[in-house]
Amino acid sequence: MDRALEQLWLQLRDRLMHKHLLQGAAAALSLRIPGGDGMWFGAAGDAAPRRLGVMDLASSGSGPGLHAQVLASRDDVCAVASGGGTFGTGLADFGGAMPGVFDEQVRHLGRMAPASSLAAVGKALRLGGNALLVQGQPLVLGMTGARLALNAELFEKCAKAYLLAAAGGGQVRPLPWVVRYVANRRLMKDEHRARLRVRQGLLPEETKGY
Repeated sequence: MDRALEQLWLQLRDRLMHKHLLQGAAAALSLRIPGGDGMWFGAAGDAAPRRLGVMDLASSGSGPGLHAQVLASRDDVCAVASGGGTFGTGLADFGGAMPGVFDEQVRHLGRMAPASSLAAVGKALRLGGNALLVQGQPLVLGMTGARLALNAELFEKCAKAYLLAAAGGGQVRPLPWVVRYVANRRLMKDEHRARLRVRQGLLPEETKGY
């Protein structure tokens, strides 16, 4: 399992970097090691990830400490990417968050918390969303490695559309509340199932369908 996760880390890192979704000084990637207190962590430019303890680092600052804090606070999350693409980072100039305006966004990214400081990340994570800005840099979460990659791509795509509309002076309206409510309920159910799997020492299963 450890070797497979190490290889997955490398594959995800290459995929995100190829799509310019792992940029900036904070660019890093981590994967939870199920059944224990470990994670594979590495900066975007590292040749290979390091195996680190989560609880030992969860109270520290940025870098691996931020990733450890996420994994310690959200046991449905098994993959974390810090640093993002051009448009995700650009949200910092437009209030640091975007409303739920796209179907896929509200289904898989959930409610985006306001831009956060390192000290307030835990509070922001309790909303159950899978994307936020921390000190101006995107932080994207996933229940699995594959879901993380899809969430990072989705976040950048939605941020691009939102920023282009906002910068052009267009009126951006969120989806009707009932659509956001139903989509968020589905996401919360997915996260609950993932949480149960992690507590059993297993990786979450991939979500299927919308």
